[in-house]
Amino acid sequence: MCTRTGCALAHALERNGLATVQLASIRSYPERMRPPRALYCEFPLGRPLGVPGDAAFQRRVLEAAFALLEREEEPVLEDFPVRIHDESSSPLSCPVPPAVDPTAHPAVEEARGLRPAYDRHVARTGRTTVGETVDADGIPDAVAAFVRMADGAPPEAAGLPGSPRAVARDLRAYYEEAALALVDHTPGARQTESWLYRRTQTGAVLRRVRESLERSGASEAEWRYFMPSTQPDE
Repeated sequence: MCTRTGCALAHALERNGLATVQLASIRSYPERMRPPRALYCEFPLGRPLGVPGDAAFQRRVLEAAFALLEREEEPVLEDFPVRIHDESSSPLSCPVPPAVDPTAHPAVEEARGLRPAYDRHVARTGRTTVGETVDADGIPDAVAAFVRMADGAPPEAAGLPGSPRAVARDLRAYYEEAALALVDHTPGARQTESWLYRRTQTGAVLRRVRESLERSGASEAEWRYFMPSTQPDE
């Protein structure tokens, strides 16, 4: 991939006789660092080959990239002819199981209700990105801690099992992976993200937590990236 590090590495490999070609998701990187060969793909970040599950489309991308190896002039920067835009403005339409315990906070019950869907996703794919700080068993308690933070409690008093940003990443992964088991198609780029932050009880809590952190004087590093920059303030 054409990152700053990747571009520097490409130059080093080429000096040692190994031809390289890179896929670039951000055009300014190859423009500035001028790696020997790069294919710019205007796809949503996180989808370097464009369309998940579409082997034919992904093959087209790879063939276009490898074709640059035949070019003699350097540096080469070509644009892939197909553009794919993210769909963050169209949140996924995803059913959430009804609450069972009326005495629990709606966000906590929501997280509990999504556990079967999350388990189905893990069973089907054999992988998960949940667990950096808190595993699936601890997600409801993490949501409860965020509820307390949203009401003004500091992280250490709220019982959060790690930094707000790290726990929020696990929470986001849990919700997005559960969502994939609740729909019968591959969502558009950022649709599951927008579903979490704009359509769920937990998403509303996370928005309140970010506002609370900002008001409390927490460092900008702690709250600025607490939520994705692709999600507008409401």
